[in-house]
Amino acid sequence: MNDEELDNLIVLNDEDGNEVSFEFLDLVELDGEEYVILLPTDEAEDEPGEVVILKVEDTDSEDEESYVSVEDEDVLNKVFEMFKEKFKDEFDFIDEED
Repeated sequence: MNDEELDNLIVLNDEDGNEVSFEFLDLVELDGEEYVILLPTDEAEDEPGEVVILKVEDTDSEDEESYVSVEDEDVLNKVFEMFKEKFKDEFDFIDEED
């Protein structure tokens, strides 16, 4: 990895307390709230990556932010659509059929 890739890495703790590394892809604002778009770094290279969308919440510390999962499917879809539109020329998006 080069230094630029390392600058985009975020390490979060999952619900079991395990550290999980993500590549930061983007920050999207929707209805006054901010959402981060993250790509897990432990995905196999030949598998299509699924992004993780988390809501940014402020903490008591000015230097820290908290990320919480988004339960609202409509919000997830809107944020993902904004992300896809912004990066349509940089990523090949695969639409999954339900």
